[in-house]
Amino acid sequence: MRTKSYLVFFTIVFIMASAPKVWAFQQEETAETGNVTLKPVPDNKEGIFAQREKIGYALRLHNNTGEVQKGTIAYSITTDDGKKVEDDSSKFSLKSYGSKSLILKIKPKPVGFYHINFRVNLPDYDDTVRNVFGVDPQKITSQLHKPADFDAFWTRTREDLEKVVPQYRVLERKDLSTDEKRVYSVEMHSYGDIVIRGWLVVPTDGKRFPVHYRVPGYVVGLKPNMDNDDFITFDLNVRGNGNSTDVMEIGTDNYCLFNIENKDKYIYRGVYMDCLRGVDFLMSHASLGIDINKIFVEGGSQGGALALITAALDKRVKVLTLQVPLYADIHNDLLVSSSYQTQVFPFKTFRKYQEKHPAFTWDKFFATWDYYDPQNFAPMVQCPVLMGIGLLDQFCPPRCSMALFNHIGSKNKEFVCVPNSTHEVNFDYFMFQNVWLREKFRIP
Repeated sequence: MRTKSYLVFFTIVFIMASAPKVWAFQQEETAETGNVTLKPVPDNKEGIFAQREKIGYALRLHNNTGEVQKGTIAYSITTDDGKKVEDDSSKFSLKSYGSKSLILKIKPKPVGFYHINFRVNLPDYDDTVRNVFGVDPQKITSQLHKPADFDAFWTRTREDLEKVVPQYRVLERKDLSTDEKRVYSVEMHSYGDIVIRGWLVVPTDGKRFPVHYRVPGYVVGLKPNMDNDDFITFDLNVRGNGNSTDVMEIGTDNYCLFNIENKDKYIYRGVYMDCLRGVDFLMSHASLGIDINKIFVEGGSQGGALALITAALDKRVKVLTLQVPLYADIHNDLLVSSSYQTQVFPFKTFRKYQEKHPAFTWDKFFATWDYYDPQNFAPMVQCPVLMGIGLLDQFCPPRCSMALFNHIGSKNKEFVCVPNSTHEVNFDYFMFQNVWLREKFRIP
C-alpha cells in the first residue's frame, strides 16, 4: 500500500426500499483520549449499504500531543462469525496537534454483516476502533427450524391457558398515584395457575386511551410507567420477574435454563402464555378507559422476543415495537457467538450448562428451543412493526435480528439501525418511535 492519504477499501449497502423502510440514528460522540484519536466515518453514517454501491470511509486522525506522531493505520474485515475477509495498512505522520483524513475505498461484499476494526499503532501507543456495517440486510435469509407439531403444540398450550380462570384483582395504589394519573397494581392467574402481576397507569382526564403494553427484559422488574401522556400504560411482570418473583423466583443465572431439557415444562412456555394473559386482562377491563382496539406491545431484549410472540399469537395486538430481540434466529446465534473471544449471554449460560451436563447435546438443546425461537413465530405477525437494533450488539447479533425481521409476515414493517450501539438503542430511536406510534394511532 502506498503512503498516501488514500487506502483501498470496501463496498456495502444502504436501501431505503419501499417496504420495509430502514432508518438509522448515530450515537452521540463521546470524548476520546490518547496520543492520536481515530474517528471512522462511513459515507452512509447508518452503516448500511447496497451491494453494488461504491462507498468509502473517512478516517479522521488527530494528534493530541505537541510532538510529531508517526505510526501505522490499519483495518481488518471479518464476517460476523469470524472469517477473515481482508486487511490492509498504511503509514502516517501527524504534525503537533495536527489532523488528517484518509479516504478508504472498499470492494463490494455479499449480503450480511461485517466487523471492521481500525487500528492505530505508534511506538508507545495503540488503539482499536471497532465498527460493524451491513450489506443489504433486508436480503438476509435464514432457515426456519419449525417442528412439524409446532402449531399444534401452541394451540394446545393456549387451550390450557384458557382453562385457567384469571381471577383478576385490580387495586388502586393511592400512594403511587398523582392528580394526573391513577396507578393500579394488577394480579391474575396464568398458565399452570401461576399468579403474575403488573402495573396499570391510567390518565385521569376521562378520555379513552390506546394502551402501551410492555413486557420485560431478562429477569427485569418493570415498574409503573408514569412518563407516557398519550397512552394507558400496562407493564406486566411475567413469572419470575419483578413483583411476580414471590410466586416463582428462579434468578438470573438459571432463568433460561429452568426445565430446558423438557419442551413441555420449559420456563418460556408459561412466560409466553403470561404475555397473552396480559392481553386478556386489557380486553376485559375496557371500563378503566382502555381503548381495546388500540393495543400496542413493546419490549427490549428478552422483552423484544416476548412482544413479537405476543403479536404473533394474539391478533388483538394492533402494533408491535421491539428492540434488540433476544434469542432471534437461535441456530445462527450459536454460530456467530462461537466466534467470540469472550462468550456473552445467552450462549455463555447455555454453554456452562452443557459443560455440566455433557449428555445435553446441541441437538437436544434445539429439540427444546425450536419450539421457542421467536423466528418461528415471526411469519404469524401481521400488524405494523418497528424494530431497533444496535450494530455492535453481541447478545443479539444484527444478522439474527434481521433474519427474524425478514421472516415477519407484516407488509408494514420498518427497522432502525444505531451504528455505535451495543445491546441497546438510543434516545433518538425512542423519539422516532413516539412519532411513528402517533402516526399509526392517529394521535394529534
